[in-house]
Amino acid sequence: MQSFTLVIYGSPESQSSSTALNYARALLKSGHEIYRLFFYQDGVLNACSFNTPTQDEENLPVIWQTLIQEHRIDAVVCVASALERGIIDAAEAERYELPASNLREGFEISGLGQLVDGLINSDRLINFLP
Repeated sequence: MQSFTLVIYGSPESQSSSTALNYARALLKSGHEIYRLFFYQDGVLNACSFNTPTQDEENLPVIWQTLIQEHRIDAVVCVASALERGIIDAAEAERYELPASNLREGFEISGLGQLVDGLINSDRLINFLP
């Protein structure tokens, strides 16, 4: 068994986000551990609770959320990328005096230190670029 950190750069509409999701499922099915999912740049849009795809598309944010919750995976959203794209948790909403948060349950906002930690504590780090 190996431990993996996956870095997802692509939005829910991108092929890279879908590929990362399928890869994560395959890892888990093969008995490997996902130490951390790190959503970066447009990848943070996978954690937005307001994201609603058209009826003929998969709802990747909901699918990611289900995978994260079912397998208790640490899912980190880069704080700088999230703030630039209007994604905030309750603490950031309070800090910036905003009326609501929109971070999907199961995801956590944090910094690049979590990415470095994933690199150090995983056997492999794999990037999924758009």
